[in-house]
Amino acid sequence: MRIIAGQWRGRKVNAPDGEDTRPTADRTRETLFSMLVSRLGDFEGLRVADLFAGSGALGLEALSRGAGHCTFVEMAPAAIRAIRTNIAALHAQAQSDVRATSVMALGPVKQPVDLMLLDPPYGTSAGSVAIDKLHRLGWIGEATWVALETHADEQPKIKGFEVVADRKVGKAKISLLRLVTED
Repeated sequence: MRIIAGQWRGRKVNAPDGEDTRPTADRTRETLFSMLVSRLGDFEGLRVADLFAGSGALGLEALSRGAGHCTFVEMAPAAIRAIRTNIAALHAQAQSDVRATSVMALGPVKQPVDLMLLDPPYGTSAGSVAIDKLHRLGWIGEATWVALETHADEQPKIKGFEVVADRKVGKAKISLLRLVTED
């Protein structure tokens, strides 16, 4: 796996050992970030959360493209080691916060993130449950973009959110979600 664009373009990202994680394929990441660039313009200064982070490739891609900070959340020990190794190799420690915990154990925050990236295990509904909970805890605000990767057959439905766009890429589906706001 490699960083696709930005200051670290072409730099290698190490995946965790073992079968506990399913790294997002380069083609899927490229599709996701193309979808985001067309909506966000750029990533300059964005606050990002990479949940079910695995190798941290999604958050590192956002940082490479100019995001100001990324919180990586992962609970598998091999994945946490990979994330920390990747962050150190890119000298991104000052822009990164690694939380070795379950996404469901996160507490409230004072300010929502600008971009939330979720790549949970397929077929578990963990992403939908996490989005619902994190919205209630203040992680997601009216301006937050939420990107959820699921199996191509899954249909994410989260109360209070609308799917703005989705794309199938091989066995994966990327859905961009936003809060439904009352006008």
